[in-house]
Amino acid sequence: MSEYFGKDVPKLGFGLMRLPRLEDGHTIDVETMKKMVDLFLASGFKYFDTAYVYDNGDSERAAKAALVDRYPRESFYLVSKLNARAAKNEEEAKKELDVSLERTGAGYFDIYLLHAIDGSNIGKYDEYHLWDYLKEMKAAGKIHHYGFSFHGTPELLDELLTKHPDVDLVQLQLNYADWENPSVQSRRCYETVRKHGKGITVMEPVKGGTLAKPPKKVEALFRSVDPDASPASWAIRYIASKDGIVTVLSGMSNLEQMQDNTTFMKAFRPLSRKEEETMAEAQRTLDSIDHIACTGCHYCTGGCPKKIDIPGIFAAMNIELVYENHDHAVDEYKWTTSHGGKPADCVHCLQCERACPQHLPITSLLQKCAAALE
Repeated sequence: MSEYFGKDVPKLGFGLMRLPRLEDGHTIDVETMKKMVDLFLASGFKYFDTAYVYDNGDSERAAKAALVDRYPRESFYLVSKLNARAAKNEEEAKKELDVSLERTGAGYFDIYLLHAIDGSNIGKYDEYHLWDYLKEMKAAGKIHHYGFSFHGTPELLDELLTKHPDVDLVQLQLNYADWENPSVQSRRCYETVRKHGKGITVMEPVKGGTLAKPPKKVEALFRSVDPDASPASWAIRYIASKDGIVTVLSGMSNLEQMQDNTTFMKAFRPLSRKEEETMAEAQRTLDSIDHIACTGCHYCTGGCPKKIDIPGIFAAMNIELVYENHDHAVDEYKWTTSHGGKPADCVHCLQCERACPQHLPITSLLQKCAAALE
């Protein structure tokens, strides 16, 4: 349990992004979700996280059916998010809050976040005057606390927290696999937020489910220390043990995951020294597995005539190489290439290879990525 905003906040939060589905694979299984919500609350947890764009609004509607309509409002904390990219203009962006309140029936949000900020979209949040808007909505009582979720560089994060010192918290992607990842820079982002004295909510502690099934060498290492602990429990407890963590969100998709997570987090205990040493060895083991040695410096992308997100494509391929998780790698590849060029667009100008400090054969690696993930 941690105390923030004058309230006790349990260390485990329920992320409403990967909810259970019916047989069609798309429709949220609200009845199963109700059972998950019941178990979550009965276990002493109360933090729920959704967003305007999750499942085209169905996540927020499911939150109403499974949570808001069934429990007293003061018995839980509900978080949602405003996504500037989902709006065509400032007016549309500002309407998202009222739409989310209507979908959830919540009356107010305990925490409201500007969603998924990075270097490519920060201009929209400024252009639409959304920082000031959230302050106005806080004063009006529609939200009680505000902050932002973040996917950019530590430098941009430091700049934002300097410009907006009154934000209440930041949501970061933190997990043991990305702690020193040069593309994600989890540790540096974590240290930046702590320098500014803000609380942190954590997304992707299990790296989209990848760390629930880590490489066999890593899982064997965990089992040798604690045969009964799931790999997911190691991942979540690792991050929850850090200073300044408000809560760690787990995107649980079925009742079994909910049972596992609530069991080991109900009486949360930080990692012991031996467990910390085990986790450090697990991180070294991950680093030793053959992968594309891209450091995410983006020197290659600045002059790319086709705007190919080379580090993003390589990060997706590394999910395939390191974790042998093909479906997740494909999803990441699709998302990355939907925001930029594909390997097939490459004109073989080789400026990327001339710019790469790691001297990677980028053009041939891009073709291998396409062959594996398209």
